[in-house]
Amino acid sequence: MTHSAPLAAWTPPPLPGPDRIEGRYAVLERLSAERHAADLFEANRADDAMWDWLPYGPFGSQAVYHRWLAEQETRQDPFFYAIADRATGRWQGVQSLLRIDAAQGVIELGHVALSPALQRSRVATEAFTLLIGWAFEAGYRRFEWKCNARNLPSRAAAQRLGLSYEGIFRQAAIVKGHNRDTAWFAAIDGEWPGLQAAYAAWLDPSNFDAEGRQIDRLGNLTGLVLANRDPALG
Repeated sequence: MTHSAPLAAWTPPPLPGPDRIEGRYAVLERLSAERHAADLFEANRADDAMWDWLPYGPFGSQAVYHRWLAEQETRQDPFFYAIADRATGRWQGVQSLLRIDAAQGVIELGHVALSPALQRSRVATEAFTLLIGWAFEAGYRRFEWKCNARNLPSRAAAQRLGLSYEGIFRQAAIVKGHNRDTAWFAAIDGEWPGLQAAYAAWLDPSNFDAEGRQIDRLGNLTGLVLANRDPALG
């Protein structure tokens, strides 16, 4: 029987806690119904399809949505953040860190609810990378992304970010009366330096033309990281 190398001087990382994380395009702020509900509800109204893959929503009124946010804002797991476009200051999406196992150094990104204005944008992509970066810099060893196996946009987003596909957990949950097979993706701490460089290269303003179109695709940059990773990392 073989054993992996022992961890040298590893200690469990802290639980999530920053109230605000800022990037070049995105701002993350600890979820607050009072501060964020009005903007988020207005941004979400454009298309109820954004709730199709989540176990809650759509919300019929701002009052109902405000009440739901108020229930989530005090929770430690999931630990919710609102997402703002730094250019406009408007809150346009939500994401969270969840299934937080500091003792094992494992954490997940989920409960992603992006308004139509935020979907497929630099702001949304940077928002994801800010939480991935926080987790690895804090000392987490493994960062996970899980989604309904039929949710092809979510699967594509995970792979663009350089998270490796690890398989399907069949009939893992029941969501809104439907069976959910869950697709698993993850990155580990040994991959973080390469992913960090790929994220920085893609987010650099020089990677976008005058109309805001990307020049190098993020998936190409992160793909190089995975192609060249150390086989010893698994």
